[in-house]
Amino acid sequence: MKFLKAEWRKLAIINYEIDPEVLLKYLPKGTELDFYHGKCYVSWVGFMFLNTKLLGLPIPFHRNFEEVNLRFYVKKKDGNQWKRGVVFIKEIVPKYALSIVANFVYKENYKTMKMKNQMHYSEDDFIVKYSWKDKNWYSMEITAETKSRTMEDDSEFEFITEHYWGFTKKGNKTSEYEVCHPKWEWYLVKNHQLEIDFKQVYGKDFEILNHQKPLSVMLAEGSEIEVRTKKYVLEN
Repeated sequence: MKFLKAEWRKLAIINYEIDPEVLLKYLPKGTELDFYHGKCYVSWVGFMFLNTKLLGLPIPFHRNFEEVNLRFYVKKKDGNQWKRGVVFIKEIVPKYALSIVANFVYKENYKTMKMKNQMHYSEDDFIVKYSWKDKNWYSMEITAETKSRTMEDDSEFEFITEHYWGFTKKGNKTSEYEVCHPKWEWYLVKNHQLEIDFKQVYGKDFEILNHQKPLSVMLAEGSEIEVRTKKYVLEN
């Protein structure tokens, strides 16, 4: 069943390498960490949710909004195939109703905070900025080229964006849901600015990211997406 239909647009993606040991306690049962060229990634992502519909119906005042999340990458064997997906540490949105529904249906760790975005186009540059307020205002800002490019096979961008499943962990239970979208185009990033305290927002396990430079910074165009209801639950 199609639970949610929307557009995910202008995805600012900040990638860090992390010690796999840090992520083990967050790993849902039945999944394993997914690596790119031997590196374990965690990504800090900001984007726009646009034209959102739940069960085919638009929700007044909840159609267009920002989201910022911290995620890592996993895979799960299903018969002879691998399902490649993500696990979210925390997802930040600006509306309480969004957090309530997502936490209830998908058992994700959604938090509600004040948020805002800025988009600025010029002849040569495209600037995207997402901001949100915890105790302080934090932000990610990317300056990129104005023309998008086609995804390259086996690229880092393909690895980061071609994970089509979401896995959630609640104790010994694991649920999964599918996210459907076409391949995304990307913009060449020229510059970026970050204001974040990972320990304050995501906990002490991620404080180390305060002292690291990103492995890479990306800007994806995004597309229309569909999120399907969770398919099953695994238990001990």
